Amino acid sequence: MKILYVDIDTMRPDHLGCYGYPRNTSPNIDQVAAEAIRFERYYCSDAPCLPSRAALISGKFGIRNGVVGHGGTAAERRFYPPERDFADQQDIENFINIFRRAGMYTASVSTFPERHSAWWFNANFNECFNQGGHGLENGDQITPYVLNWLENNATQRPDWFLHIHYWDPHTPYRVPMEFGNPFANEPLADCFWVTEEDLARHQEAVGPHSPHEFHMYDDLEDEKLPRNPGKIENMADLKRVIDGYDCGVAYMDQCLGEVFGKMKELGVYEDCVIIISADHGENFGELAIYGEHGTADAACCRIPMIIRWPGLTKKGVDDGLHYNLDLLPTMCDLLGVPGYASWDGRSYAKTLTEGADTGRDSLVISQMAHVCQRSAVFGDWLYMRTVHDGFHLFDKEMLFNLKDDPYEQHDVKKAHPEVCAQGAKIILDWIDEEMEKNPTQIDPMWTVYHEGGPLHASKADLVGYVQRLKDTGRGELAEKLLERHPM
Repeated sequence: MKILYVDIDTMRPDHLGCYGYPRNTSPNIDQVAAEAIRFERYYCSDAPCLPSRAALISGKFGIRNGVVGHGGTAAERRFYPPERDFADQQDIENFINIFRRAGMYTASVSTFPERHSAWWFNANFNECFNQGGHGLENGDQITPYVLNWLENNATQRPDWFLHIHYWDPHTPYRVPMEFGNPFANEPLADCFWVTEEDLARHQEAVGPHSPHEFHMYDDLEDEKLPRNPGKIENMADLKRVIDGYDCGVAYMDQCLGEVFGKMKELGVYEDCVIIISADHGENFGELAIYGEHGTADAACCRIPMIIRWPGLTKKGVDDGLHYNLDLLPTMCDLLGVPGYASWDGRSYAKTLTEGADTGRDSLVISQMAHVCQRSAVFGDWLYMRTVHDGFHLFDKEMLFNLKDDPYEQHDVKKAHPEVCAQGAKIILDWIDEEMEKNPTQIDPMWTVYHEGGPLHASKADLVGYVQRLKDTGRGELAEKLLERHPM
């Protein structure tokens, strides 16, 4: 058994051809998807990078594993002293150990553990390669090592699991300029939903990564990052942003083409299981945010999941609701390895083998690195509940119909209070259920809040940002921010 797990950072499904994107960003991924099952409503439970992978590796929601943010106490995996034996059970009951217990040699090519000081990610890998770019490397710096690993291991080892991690779509958009822009002559309107009217409305919003502050809290540009504008003043700037992201996707896909080509050359491609997924998505106009993964919504938490398992999986599309951490019990079922009662995941193996509907009735998704926010996804609805707004002046409650309004432009909570009540109950019941399983009795969302708020929306950020708003003629917004976040 050979399994290749492709982990793409910041990959929105709707910028892949196999998910309907009209630009030719992903011909190599699309080829795999044509032979696979593709999941339409697949979400990370916790966003962004660090919380998402903590949930995947642990099989537990962030409310239980403790990792919900990018800094402070809640960026560290929770320590459970009573459960600590000679080895920590969390390093045994984890995702990668499934493949070890199935008799597979496990290897990872990723800079993620160093970027986030998340060395627990490496547990149960026989071999780890860290290129050293701290997540700012391009695919051309990763692919040669992957090709070399395949040369040395693909046929020599009968059973292996290889995890490869590409960062190219992640902001800042930094694909080498020698790659060019294959989308330069393709009009933005042919692939992207934002109009001039939409952009004008978004320019009235406030907060990091809004159009006036694409660089986060200012509009500075870096000559070393020519694909990144400092702000989005017009549709040409917006095209520069979308082209930059799409070039990252296309560059990563080109690198995957080299990997798949090497696997074909070595004769291991046809029978290899290929899993393609991501840690989180990206805001592109949703809630007036651009070029960031800063909210608990479909833009940030919906991710691709493509599984090609020769001789096992049904080809097609699944529309059920699933979490990323549902992959753990699914792999156990398919590999004949016992799972663990500590996990929060639910197997969807029968979807893969029989085409059965194994989707959940609802999901609760969380974000504590840029905001403190939890949301419920159920039916056509996205109900969002905000404790800390990340300086965006979000309402405490927001409600969107994702079928009619997939880009979250029209908050309809006033028209549907009964749906808001349903969403709030889903979140409350979920919190009660998870806290019953939480030996510390601490909800890490409140840890983030009481430690000064999300790492990317600190009091220090607010001081400078308020002054910038005043200096750029937006004093009214500065006053509103100070009213909600007094310094």
